[in-house]
Amino acid sequence: MSKAVRVGNKIIGDGYPCFIIAEIGINHNGSVELAKQMIDIAVTTGCDAVKFQKRTVDVVYTKEELAKERKSVFGNTNGDLKRGLEFDKEQYQEIDKYCKEKGIMWFASCWDEGSVDFIDQFNPPCYKIASATLTDDNLLKYTKSKGKPILLSTGMSTMEEIRHAVSILGEDNLVIYHCTSTYPTDANEANLKVINTLKNEFSCPVGYSGHERGLTPSILAVAVGANSVERHITVDRTNWGSDQAASLEMAGLYHMVRDIRQTPELMGDGIKRVYDSEKPIIDKLRRVKG
Repeated sequence: MSKAVRVGNKIIGDGYPCFIIAEIGINHNGSVELAKQMIDIAVTTGCDAVKFQKRTVDVVYTKEELAKERKSVFGNTNGDLKRGLEFDKEQYQEIDKYCKEKGIMWFASCWDEGSVDFIDQFNPPCYKIASATLTDDNLLKYTKSKGKPILLSTGMSTMEEIRHAVSILGEDNLVIYHCTSTYPTDANEANLKVINTLKNEFSCPVGYSGHERGLTPSILAVAVGANSVERHITVDRTNWGSDQAASLEMAGLYHMVRDIRQTPELMGDGIKRVYDSEKPIIDKLRRVKG
């Protein structure tokens, strides 16, 4: 059995309830009020935490990338969009206060060292390493230096790259997430058996970060052994934004959480037995009794 990891007041690991993360990410479109609506959705549906993304825009992106033409409500360049999607300290203070009032944990994927320091002032229960930064050794080391549990996404990464990242982070206080970094992910690229590949190789809990349309892969992930599930959420999948199409609205999130919570009971213990509820059916239908 893998080592369990405590995140806030929850434990991630075999034998514990699935830790469900509602990723708000950048689906708030720069609006704290929209973020609060998604926090409410996460609380109402029974999620354990919400997650944001934090970037120092001028560090994460090149000048050339920021200068590219891209029309949005924030302006006409990619830089205008990226800066418009970043919450400042005052906005995160409001989010922090709101999550505390609602009784739900929040944390963030930090894409650079400055963002780690920024989020650290809010004393998050853990940090998330985004798939895109798995190969950034300096960021891995810096995030680890904060002494918090780390959740590591593995999209667009080879097993060799994952092993290298784990060698830096260590297997204590680490949760590894199987992930495919396409938005949305097609069924033939979900590859859920990788969950057990990771569980067999590493002595830490393994989760699933899904970007698919619908619910089935996320629920099946728990059936095959995932200790945690992360899904993007939104108030409306037709909203503008690159992650909206791979996100769940409130009804979808409710059904996913419900079905994930039922999965351990549905899987049972593997021991074949005759249930008391079946015995009247034996008397009624079986001509020859064993």
